[in-house]
Amino acid sequence: MSVKPSSYYRGRYIRHQPLSFCPGCGNGVILNCFARAVDNLGLDQDRLLCVSGIGCSAWIPNPHFNSDTLHTTHGRALAFATGAKVFNSGLTVVVFTGDGDGAGIGGNHLIHAARRNIGITTILVNNLSYAMTGGQIAPTTFHGSRTITSPYGNPENPFDLCKLVAAAGATYVARWTAYHVVELTRSMEEAIENRGFSFIEVFSPCPTRQRRLFGFRNPIHEVPSKIMEMLDESSYIRRRTKEDYCYVVPKSSPEKVLKAVEEELKYRNLEADVKLVDHIKRGAVLRIDCANLEELKSVKDLLSELAEAREVVSALEGKIELGTLVQEKRPEFTETLRELIKTAGGA
Repeated sequence: MSVKPSSYYRGRYIRHQPLSFCPGCGNGVILNCFARAVDNLGLDQDRLLCVSGIGCSAWIPNPHFNSDTLHTTHGRALAFATGAKVFNSGLTVVVFTGDGDGAGIGGNHLIHAARRNIGITTILVNNLSYAMTGGQIAPTTFHGSRTITSPYGNPENPFDLCKLVAAAGATYVARWTAYHVVELTRSMEEAIENRGFSFIEVFSPCPTRQRRLFGFRNPIHEVPSKIMEMLDESSYIRRRTKEDYCYVVPKSSPEKVLKAVEEELKYRNLEADVKLVDHIKRGAVLRIDCANLEELKSVKDLLSELAEAREVVSALEGKIELGTLVQEKRPEFTETLRELIKTAGGA
């Protein structure tokens, strides 16, 4: 990971103007990671094209990043990017899109870009709603989540975008959060170097809309750090996570259930660390860390019978899996297309 000062990246890669993101937005973090990835790879900014559609994530490259950019119509970023890449295959093309822009109105372009395996890197910023237009349900909003268009809970199930794009044929697929900045930067480097369609989903904080989505009642200035902590707590990096803990989903007040659990563990002479945390799918829950797996089994058996516990879930149940999920090789679209043109006697 580069140790150059922030002033270096601002001077070289960021246009000097006011930042257009809300306080606590993850888009600034993603822009920072992208600038570092571009610098680490030594990319020629004159051969780099950033394409975006409509939404908050579209502002990551345009107007902030100092390279050629196309700010296109809603959901059509990949269509424009495909045209640019086919016309000039020597370009490094990176698309920035959101979960509404890229998976909703632009979802068809997403699966066909993956199917073709065209040499484009797509960074999809997932904030779990149509955030810029008010916080409506998006194709990635969790089942049961409350938004302005689902005040009683979302009746729909969300896309798993990484599985969708992998099934469509992408040759590089990864998922990270705005909390995991080192891993995200390295993943961007791998994605850009991949000869084919690359896709990175980034779960990102949006305090302006997620305050409602997650039911936070904290003062607004506390919400950004709370969401970041939740992203860390609610995700795991594949093959790197211990499982000697569990969660208790409370029936009533979390603070009341916390006290009941602590008293029960003390009465049964079981040692475990209990604390309240925020879970992205379950809300405020109790995390119980144990010294070993044998002790964890005893604790889970005890807590499953506790009247105040709605359910007891294992460490990884309902969490977001992070990491590189697909990395393979197959023919890239523009290379195959140019071979066909030669065969047909074209220029």
